[in-house]
Amino acid sequence: MLKVGITGGIGSGKTTVCRIFEMLNIPVYYADDRAKWLMQYDPDLKKNITDLLGNAAYLSDGKLDRAFVGKLVFNNKNLLTQLNQLVHPAVFLDGEKWFANQNSLYAIKEAALFYETGSYTQMDQMIVVTADREERIRRVMGRDALTREAVEARMDKQLPEAEKIEKADFVIYNDGRELLIPKVLETDRKLRSLAAL
Repeated sequence: MLKVGITGGIGSGKTTVCRIFEMLNIPVYYADDRAKWLMQYDPDLKKNITDLLGNAAYLSDGKLDRAFVGKLVFNNKNLLTQLNQLVHPAVFLDGEKWFANQNSLYAIKEAALFYETGSYTQMDQMIVVTADREERIRRVMGRDALTREAVEARMDKQLPEAEKIEKADFVIYNDGRELLIPKVLETDRKLRSLAAL
């Protein structure tokens, strides 16, 4: 079974692309959603986060205090790095277990930081979903009710689109000017051919 990674900058529409793959009966692992779940329910990870950030990282009901954690790490790059060094390996192992349980020609792992974390090297193929910067800004402002400056600040923390595209095996342009479904169908056809080799 092929392990396929899918990524793209904020507002590129990678989740929309993943939903189309799911309609084609391709299993998709959403790494960011799973990270949130693991931070909540994985006892080892919870202990490590508490050791790093203190008991206040979790509320009395055991839920992660996202506001508190966000405030702590937002302006502290060192602390954010340490938190990521706890969360990323836990998500990686969880993803590997998930892949092992799939029964299809290929399965997809969706993550925002594949290239930034180096985990793209564990995938057989990489898909990058992209759109031009202005379109992405417009989408995120509308979706998350953020200012242009806030969206651009988030974008500037991510690897530039050109670098992602350069490293990709497949690029899906989601600019809204051409139909998206045929592009996903063509990528699916190629991945099925590769998986059958």
